[in-house]
Amino acid sequence: MRIVVLDGYTLNPGDLDWSSLRALGPCEVFDRTRREELPARAHAAEIILTNKTILSANSIIALPHLKYIGVLATGTNVVDLAAARARKIPVTNVPAYGTRSVAQATFALLLELTNQAGHHAQTVRAGRWAKNPDWCYWDSPLLELDGLTLGIVGYGRIGRAVADIARAFGMKTLVHSRTPVADAGNVSLNELLANSDIVSLHCPLT
Repeated sequence: MRIVVLDGYTLNPGDLDWSSLRALGPCEVFDRTRREELPARAHAAEIILTNKTILSANSIIALPHLKYIGVLATGTNVVDLAAARARKIPVTNVPAYGTRSVAQATFALLLELTNQAGHHAQTVRAGRWAKNPDWCYWDSPLLELDGLTLGIVGYGRIGRAVADIARAFGMKTLVHSRTPVADAGNVSLNELLANSDIVSLHCPLT
């Protein structure tokens, strides 16, 4: 099976090796692939692995030997799934590799919005605190998460992990999911938007 990795740098910037993949058959690994480079690089491929390189319907139709597409990420929006289905080409992704780290990043962003620790640290280094006549200063109000309501749109693995962290902060949660979840208090999107202090999106890009 001839394997082509279209944008391997995002998965392996140099700290891993591709030996296990190369053991499966002829394998070419490209750090990045521009749209105009795709036809030549992938023409003979039976297996394509991609992360951010888009495989459009026209691209898939133009690859006569293609038998499998692997997305090296969670989102499959880079692949025209209908075109792959029409050719009976299976498309897989990696749904759970970053669940906890994405949930953590969600709260890193939320805490930056509510506490602005980065801005405060920068202004302290610039001498603002040392010159301030009071014990401390803030350029914007500090918002306490305890008691606020977090609306979570999409309640898959990441949405659930975000809800766990939110509750640890003392937050209330509202959930809107295309697949209603009995134990999550699923509400309509309009109700969620009307009653949430903060809204966090964890749904497919479609």
